[in-house]
Amino acid sequence: MRAEEGGGVGGARPRWRLGAEGPGRRPAGVVPEPPVPDLTPQPPEPAPPPAWEQALEESLAFLRRRLAGDYTVDEFGFDQDLTDSVMLPALRPLYQKWFRVETIGMHHVPAEGGALVVANHSGTLPLDSMMTAVALHDDHPAKRHLRMLGADLVFRLPVIGQLARKQGGTLACNPDAERLMTSGELVGVWPEGFKGIGKPFRDRYKLQRFGRGGFVSAALRTGVPIIPCSIVGAEEIYPKIGDLKPLARLFGAPYFPITPLFPLLGPLGMIPLPSKWYIEFGEPIRTDEYEPADADDPMLVFNLTDQIRETIQHTLYRLLSQRRNAFLG
Repeated sequence: MRAEEGGGVGGARPRWRLGAEGPGRRPAGVVPEPPVPDLTPQPPEPAPPPAWEQALEESLAFLRRRLAGDYTVDEFGFDQDLTDSVMLPALRPLYQKWFRVETIGMHHVPAEGGALVVANHSGTLPLDSMMTAVALHDDHPAKRHLRMLGADLVFRLPVIGQLARKQGGTLACNPDAERLMTSGELVGVWPEGFKGIGKPFRDRYKLQRFGRGGFVSAALRTGVPIIPCSIVGAEEIYPKIGDLKPLARLFGAPYFPITPLFPLLGPLGMIPLPSKWYIEFGEPIRTDEYEPADADDPMLVFNLTDQIRETIQHTLYRLLSQRRNAFLG
């Protein structure tokens, strides 16, 4: 029986004739029938859980880790789990919604290895250091943690001192800074100290003295790059127009600020004004071209300190010239 006359298996018509080409082989010029599409309805993809449910799940997971002791604290007291799960989320609304921080030059911050971030200090309360830490974690591709160097007064304060340690802060001294940078950490320093953060509003964005350059010596000994950081916006959050020195001495503080809203409005005066912030990370200054012994050269340390200070100051002036309004940007 010829193939074209036969019914095939079960009487079905074959898709092409079997001829000289042999069984199972497609003759030249014959196009196969297109496959029948699968019209079976597919189940819809599950919708992502709502934000509150995801936040609740993360909070419960955090509590389970804390109760089980499933977290680590390094030799300086840094608790990464607490920082990522509690401290950074608490600061994030300020960073994203209140100050609307924009970062510039984040590519200048290395993705790994030790480095020293040197920034200007201002704002009456040190929110600028906290916002810089959020920026380097949230906006940097490597999500780096900033190990901040602070004055001893910070670590003597109840609760605040312990939280500063948990977030990765440590005393602003060369041995601690060098150990952190040698181990590959990103370290932050604000060399103006209380002179910068507590200066009057009329002196805003005018850098104060950078100390004796101890941070430069630490960078020279470890060979890590120094990254100038310029912060615009922090000066306007608590405009300091006066200082109650008797109260400052009573509390053992470097100053007791008077602002347009504090202490006039009491606790409400502690709410920072919603200024628009810019944080720019400048081109790194290399120190690996020097020998560790050069850290003891006072002229070299002075020149590098002055170079960093001038870089930050000029960047501040440039950012200010481009800003139209302190609150709108």
